[in-house]
Amino acid sequence: MASEEQDPVKTICPYCGVGCGIQVKPGEEPGDMRFMPWGEAPVNEGKICIKGGAATQVVDHEDRLTDPLIKEEGEFREATWEEAYERITEEFERIHEEYGPDAMGFYGSSKTMNEENYLLQKLARRYGTNNVDNCTRMCHASTVWALRTSLGAGAMTNSMKDLREEADVFWIQGANPGEQHPIANSVYFRQAVLEGATVIQVDPHANKTTRSFKISETDRHMHLQLEPGTDIPLLNIVLKTILEKHEENPDEGWIDEEFIEERTEGFEHLKETLEGFDAAAAAEECGVPLEDIELAAEKYASADNAAVFTGMGMSQHACGVDNVQNEINLALITGNLGKPGTGVNPLRGQNNVQGTCDVGAMPNVLPGYQLVDDDEARESVEDVWGFDVPPEPGLTNVEISHEFGESVKGLYVMGENPVMSEPDANDVAERIQELEFIVAQDIFMTETAKYADVVLPATTWAERGGTVTNTDRRVQRMRPVQKVHENTKHDLEIVSEIGTRLFGEDGGFDFSDPEEVFEELRLVCPSYHGMTYDALGEEGIQWPCYEEGDAGDQYLYEDSFDTESGLGHIEGVNHTPPAETPDEEYPLILTTARLEEHYNTGTMSRRSPTLNRQHPENFVDVHPNDAERYGIEDGQEVTIRSRRGEITVEAQVTEDIKEGSIWTTPHFAAASANKLTNDVLDERAKIPEYKAAAAEIEVGIEPAGDAPADD
Repeated sequence: MASEEQDPVKTICPYCGVGCGIQVKPGEEPGDMRFMPWGEAPVNEGKICIKGGAATQVVDHEDRLTDPLIKEEGEFREATWEEAYERITEEFERIHEEYGPDAMGFYGSSKTMNEENYLLQKLARRYGTNNVDNCTRMCHASTVWALRTSLGAGAMTNSMKDLREEADVFWIQGANPGEQHPIANSVYFRQAVLEGATVIQVDPHANKTTRSFKISETDRHMHLQLEPGTDIPLLNIVLKTILEKHEENPDEGWIDEEFIEERTEGFEHLKETLEGFDAAAAAEECGVPLEDIELAAEKYASADNAAVFTGMGMSQHACGVDNVQNEINLALITGNLGKPGTGVNPLRGQNNVQGTCDVGAMPNVLPGYQLVDDDEARESVEDVWGFDVPPEPGLTNVEISHEFGESVKGLYVMGENPVMSEPDANDVAERIQELEFIVAQDIFMTETAKYADVVLPATTWAERGGTVTNTDRRVQRMRPVQKVHENTKHDLEIVSEIGTRLFGEDGGFDFSDPEEVFEELRLVCPSYHGMTYDALGEEGIQWPCYEEGDAGDQYLYEDSFDTESGLGHIEGVNHTPPAETPDEEYPLILTTARLEEHYNTGTMSRRSPTLNRQHPENFVDVHPNDAERYGIEDGQEVTIRSRRGEITVEAQVTEDIKEGSIWTTPHFAAASANKLTNDVLDERAKIPEYKAAAAEIEVGIEPAGDAPADD
């Protein structure tokens, strides 16, 4: 039994990717935990948002899974761990023998530790498949692709600290830090603004970021409220404006000619792409006055240091890679890379979405973003692991989902909920039932776990140790407070046991603790190679850290880019409209985003009393002109339909959204946006187009309450 005298434990908030440090005070009983601020925490300096302050509320929630479950004749029964392990190994071996290794899919989780995801992707590859992925595919895959291809690493180029101290302009496009990264916004970005930095926000939806900087009240800041899916034409206007102004006044520094000449390639391609570009027509398509976009271009280009912040509003499109490439183009032609206060900076949504990718839980890369089809890289990892890795990339999680019941017969899901998180969720729920065997490893009975054959009860963030990597590449240690339920197991312990049972005690899965796993991870992940648990301490280290003793890098690419040529890649891109555009049957465009008080599919946040009081049900934002046309009153129940399904929600009539567009969230099981979203993919990054789907509203329906979330 814990003692009241036990010291608080320093750990990391389990919600967003900012990586805030918190303290947790154990009580007298297991599960009795109390949040405490950590004043010297390296990232958040003691500040915390509403989610972090409420994080302990779900650790001992009454819905916790506490014992293994096995499904028999359609019903779950409690089972022993031995029964569960035997069933899993038998089914994995059967599927391998009958169909081959690519008949299994493995889902890692951005809510679990680096060590756990590392071991899961190693398990998939030892099984013989690269069919392993994580929820980054749903959020940032296009950002990872574009940044890795054009600059070298799929991560923030800079750090929140140097951005606060050096940036003169914050170009925030498709990101909403005021809502989704509130501590980064308040501790870093707002402080920079107080010291003179300018904010240019590009977003179809006015939101907490707009309000936090009082953008509408000043001429200094700008909000370019564009139509959903028109980011490329808007950025092409910006690029063309900068290039034309430079031709007119080459001495005014609109572009950085020396930087372009010495450190980039592809500039001529960009100029050729924009040669016949009609800026006036593009501005009309964007729904933003041309002179506003040109003024924004001037503000960015004339800054000493300008930083781009990007998010899911840019990445979650069928043209997501091109969207991010155009942001890279903007930074490269103006020389805003390789120095403090600049760069292209994706704001990661989950506390370990960066680390899960870093350690190789993706179908096309090994730890450290080494390509699986790169013979030299693959062989270097094989030398450590002692087995061959398949040389061809596997399926992404959405591609795995599309193959349920076809080429994919089995699924291992660790801490993910694809039945709610993937687009066209109704169809996902139907397809998942075609699988022959499913293992779900989680803390609650999620929508996905309900379809499983074996459910494994895992421990929560507060019960186990390991490392996570935040949005600006800082690897930090999470430390365990105390275990709550005796018969639950840590994710690492579970994956290690399954691997050992499948491949033997010498198969490479017999680890005693997370630090032992991390020591192996260092051997195969160059950017983590110089890190040790002792060196991480309480501050953490920002990768790359190649040798022990290195302090890590606050910003990347000071001297060269990590591309084959060493140059930053510029590439002109053309507008690709969303796969669905408004028509007579579906005349509106639906876009989606998260709320500050909730988190993804709501597995944890919907079970927090504090957070659920803020937003107990889903809603939809509707422009006043659309509301008048449909006869919608503020607060009225409406049904939103798309070609894939419908949900019933309360309408909020607001000018925050553009006329002709509607906005809702994915957090609520009974009325999730993902019952409506489109599963068309970016052909390279394979990310779905969550941000634009054709939709319609129906009114005059009977009110229907939101059922409790099981997600």
